[in-house]
Amino acid sequence: MSIGDDTPGESASKFMIDPAVGAQPALGDQPVVGERITLSVGAPAHGGHCISRVDGRVIFVRHALPGEQVVAEITEVRRGYLRADAVEVLIGSAERVTPPCPYAHPGGCGGCDLQHASQAAQLDWKAAVVAEQLQRLGGLTESEVAAIGLDIAPLPGGLLGWRTRLRLAVDNDGQAGLMAHRSHEVVPVDRCRISHPHIQLRQLTAQPWPDAGEVAATAGATGEVTVRSISPAGTSLVSGPEQITETAAGRRWELPPEVFWQGHPAAADALVATVQELLAPQPGESGWDLYGGAGLFAAALAESGVAPVTLVESHAAAVAAAGDNLSDLPQVTVRRDRVERALQRRQLPTPVDLVVLDPPRAGAGSAVTKAIMAARPRAVAYVACDPAALARDLRTFREHGWRLASLRGLDCFPMTHHIELVALLLPA
Repeated sequence: MSIGDDTPGESASKFMIDPAVGAQPALGDQPVVGERITLSVGAPAHGGHCISRVDGRVIFVRHALPGEQVVAEITEVRRGYLRADAVEVLIGSAERVTPPCPYAHPGGCGGCDLQHASQAAQLDWKAAVVAEQLQRLGGLTESEVAAIGLDIAPLPGGLLGWRTRLRLAVDNDGQAGLMAHRSHEVVPVDRCRISHPHIQLRQLTAQPWPDAGEVAATAGATGEVTVRSISPAGTSLVSGPEQITETAAGRRWELPPEVFWQGHPAAADALVATVQELLAPQPGESGWDLYGGAGLFAAALAESGVAPVTLVESHAAAVAAAGDNLSDLPQVTVRRDRVERALQRRQLPTPVDLVVLDPPRAGAGSAVTKAIMAARPRAVAYVACDPAALARDLRTFREHGWRLASLRGLDCFPMTHHIELVALLLPA
């Protein structure tokens, strides 16, 4: 079966090895892009691919599932490893499904990594990747990871139609589209299956954008869509409201479209509920909301009786939005600053009982984690969108006597390799 075939319901029992293909020679001494080779596919790895090994070389293979045998085409040759796309399945996994999107194939859109996997397989994939990162980068043993009992919970709404925030690249000819994997090639997709149904992608990719570098579409809770044209000269509103309306944590939020908000409609509530459950805030405790954005977690803490709550955020528009949306919560102080600087200069109120740490994809880093530990909070809820960054920061916490008490996974990004994690960290 070739990748991208429209034959649904294929299972492992229906795939037979072609003897001619199976007899292909091993990888040459000088592999080249475009070369094809038969591979046995191993475990998933962080980044949306599986690991295979041939003649001592590591090959990262996309569009494959663990346990499969595939014909893969080399797409990149590096000194220590190769990258490849599975272009034909010889022995398929029982968890393989037909991708619902016609662009989810080698050479197509690079946005979705796992459309060829069943929902159960996607959740297992992500759990395996998190466990591997915790061991390799976080320093946990296999038994310690097993004791955590990590489970990846799906969010309501299914696998498609969830993405409320979408950015399109624009090429030199003014054509807007989504990017191919690890490429600057713009794919003029007429419909994105994981995007919110109110985002009419066909209208955006059909018209030229001669002055834009990117086109951003944002759908709010009301269903209205804001479209912006982004270029080095600035950002201009093309259509839709200037403010996005969201609802989460029992509150209504009004935000400029450039302010960060979770892309899945159910993600904000799910994350707030998880943080609240793990921290178990008590009235009279104090809290920090670091990298607080528009104030989602600060609001939840404050409404649980935590006071004072100090939110730290460096993005000007997010700080302004937090000030507006939390104006009814006088116990919350919004501070515009870089988190690292605010901590190093000891400009946050202490003592502090609870910390919500929601850093960008790169993680918090050693300086921030050490400063948090020095403040001696009762508990830290670490919200992570990258398991590798979480694992690196977790190692720092553990080296200073803290422990990982609980870890929850939320599948906020179905069909992709991305995942949201919430870790509860406690002093030993």
